[in-house]
Amino acid sequence: MTGFKSEFMHTLSERGFIHQTSDDTGLDKLFASESVSGYIGFDATATSLHAGSLIQIMMLHWMQKTGHKPIALMGGGTSMIGDPSFKDEARRMLSVDDIAVNIEGIGRQFGRYLDFGAGASMVNNADWLLDINYVSFLRDVGRHFSVNRMLSFDSVKLRLDREQSLSFLEFNYMILQAYDFVELNRRHGVRLQMGGSDQWGNIINGIELGRRMDGAELYALTSPLLTSSSGAKMGKTANGAVWLNADMMSPYDFWQYWRNTEDADVGRFLKLYTTLPMNEIARLAVLGGAEINEAKKQLATEITAMLHGRAAADEAAETARKTFEEGSVAATLPTIELPAAEIEDGIGILALVVKAGLATSNGEARRHVAGGAVRVNDEAVSDERMTVGTDAFRDGAVKLSLGKKRHVLVRAAG
Repeated sequence: MTGFKSEFMHTLSERGFIHQTSDDTGLDKLFASESVSGYIGFDATATSLHAGSLIQIMMLHWMQKTGHKPIALMGGGTSMIGDPSFKDEARRMLSVDDIAVNIEGIGRQFGRYLDFGAGASMVNNADWLLDINYVSFLRDVGRHFSVNRMLSFDSVKLRLDREQSLSFLEFNYMILQAYDFVELNRRHGVRLQMGGSDQWGNIINGIELGRRMDGAELYALTSPLLTSSSGAKMGKTANGAVWLNADMMSPYDFWQYWRNTEDADVGRFLKLYTTLPMNEIARLAVLGGAEINEAKKQLATEITAMLHGRAAADEAAETARKTFEEGSVAATLPTIELPAAEIEDGIGILALVVKAGLATSNGEARRHVAGGAVRVNDEAVSDERMTVGTDAFRDGAVKLSLGKKRHVLVRAAG
């Protein structure tokens, strides 16, 4: 039992989403008594979000699922500055056109988790931030902020303690974020802002600004910043971000990322990232030995199905089954094509590993070969000078592997 009476707070609590709230009792009463509008902000710094954002997206999903009105706030205005929170340096400046393209890409991803025709909405803070009169803003909003207090926030202190530059532009970010809460309350009746625990100070700023400017009673709820049991950051791999856009990361590779979940994290991730019933999660979470792999496959399939659709998730699972359980070359593995002439002349194994995206340089590929991690058609490669030619192709393809879990098909173009 979580102790909460509202379905929303009960669900978030039992699934492990809640790190901190501004008022447990007040929030629970609010959600139990009316349909609540709440939001999470997302800056449009890329054409896709990555898996590190999934916990926030799922919070919005559960908000709608329990009868409330989630808002995905796109930072069309704030993305022109960049959130300095816990960053070692300033973000790259984006153009208005870049931000518009990014918002379009991210919006398509939200459509997988939210029903925009049934209460959910996506709002852009450029609608109010880009038309601000600076002098009026300083008079009406800036006067409510204490620089002394702003300097005390961990996100700012981190940069200053390291003697790293924090521009006046970035320093204004927290004021603009707080003002977003005020505008959303005025325009859409929003009462709650959610986010990761690193956003606590910024969200509290918004609550206090709303109270001072409008006498509004607003609330904050943050989720824990997640790492795997071994301390790895969620949404990141050795090869980069785990993107939610299928053009940037295939459904198969996305499925594999979750299939490789550490044993100790399976139950926690099933609660956070799937909508499976709690009794089913409890059954899967206690599986041990070889059976834990079945729970990991279900975890990967459910998460992939929410993002890419059930058909793509089932196809990824079947591809993995054929590859790892039958040992066959599955046609749906990630594939690259090389010019036929390049293959006829023979291509060096180091160059091939790099072209396949299994290493970022010849030096890294060389280390993989030396460590016995590289295989061609399931045969280990021991000679870094080896070349791969037409004789290695079977049914028109070569299966190139790095370790036990990463495989790429190499085909001849034309």
